[in-house]
Formats: sequence, C-alpha cells, structure tokens
Amino acid sequence: QVHLVESGGGSVQAGGSLRLSCPASKALLDLYDMGWYRQAPGKQREMVATRTRGGVINYADSVKGRFTVSRDDEPSTLALQMNSLRPEDTAVYYCHAHLGNYAVWGQGTQVTVSP
Repeated sequence: QVHLVESGGGSVQAGGSLRLSCPASKALLDLYDMGWYRQAPGKQREMVATRTRGGVINYADSVKGRFTVSRDDEPSTLALQMNSLRPEDTAVYYCHAHLGNYAVWGQGTQVTVSP
C-alpha cells in the first residue's frame, strides 16, 4: 500500500522560498504519475504541478516560472521548489500519486506566505 508523507511546509514572507518533499520509492516514481496539489481555505483543491512517470511535467499558470517539480534520486523524492512566494500561494499542499484507477494522497503540509 502506497503511503505518502509531505514535509517542508512553513511560514515565509512574500518573495521567500520553500522546498516541499514527498519521499517515494524509486519503483513508485517509475510506475506512478505524481504531482503536487493545493487547497486554500474555502477553495477547491487545485493542481500545482504534475510529473508523469515518463517525466512529462505540467504547471498551473499561476506558478509557472516560480515553482519547479523534480524527481530526486538520493534520497528518492518528489520535490517542489517554490520561489518568489506570494500570499495567494498560502494553502495546504498535497502530494498525489496515481496509477490507473488507484490514487493516493498525502496528509498535506501547510504553506503560509505573509505580505
């Protein structure tokens, strides 16, 4: 059973940076399409960045040029580097993996950006 645990969230001022990590086995990263999503208070969960098992990456327009999703092998992790953070980036960020009809979410990590 796949189990995802995000880390790296926190509180920063606008313009700052954070790096989120989602540890995952190499086998998982090889087989599953993965991504980062976020949910702000009172809003629906939205896609931030996705990475297919083949390495195809897609970003939400709101984060293009500021966020970078990557697969790191040592340790094996799906990472999200977030630069030039804005107050509107404040949300709970979730790691997600899916393969066919099977999908799993992490518990989320809070990111708070103050003006």
